[in-house]
Amino acid sequence: MDQPNVQLALALCAGLGLAAACGMRVFAPLLVLGLAGRFGHLPLAGGFAWAASGPALVALGFATVLEIGAYYIPWLDHALDTIATPAALLAGVLAVAAVTGQLPPWLRWSTAIIGGGGLAGLTQGASVLLRLKSGALTGGLANPVVSTGEWVGAIGLAIVAVLLPILALVVVIFLLFSAFRLAHRLVFGRKQAEAARAG
Repeated sequence: MDQPNVQLALALCAGLGLAAACGMRVFAPLLVLGLAGRFGHLPLAGGFAWAASGPALVALGFATVLEIGAYYIPWLDHALDTIATPAALLAGVLAVAAVTGQLPPWLRWSTAIIGGGGLAGLTQGASVLLRLKSGALTGGLANPVVSTGEWVGAIGLAIVAVLLPILALVVVIFLLFSAFRLAHRLVFGRKQAEAARAG
């Protein structure tokens, strides 16, 4: 594989890792993306230089702190999920589009929408499901622990996506596998229990 193809593959892995992180927290991965662009760790596509600008980094940093803090307020965390889902999809699309400038525009945006938006949506869905299950089982007492895990995971995965893109893709695949297993257990485990009770 020649150098441009290797760089494109690494950029795709980085973008998909960042997109998946956007499903856990919207702004933290975009902040990591902007910082990586600012310090030359990740080349940003044309039209995305704004993400590495001083005003954008200040705004993303402020938004990150607000978002992380808001998820520790019991009634606000569930309300935020209604806004966070579409915002996570958009952030996932932007994360992939920002690092795949080597692709033709139609392919770049198709990949960003399907891959980036799709991954962010799946991760966000898994986060919401985990928070709902945690809230139901503990009366909301474990939600701060879940929230901490989410923002630490979002920042950690975003940093790995920038520094070790292939590892980030492996982590994303593992997270998706775990999320599908959890969803299957929640949906079909409940149906099997109800069927056993009815029988």
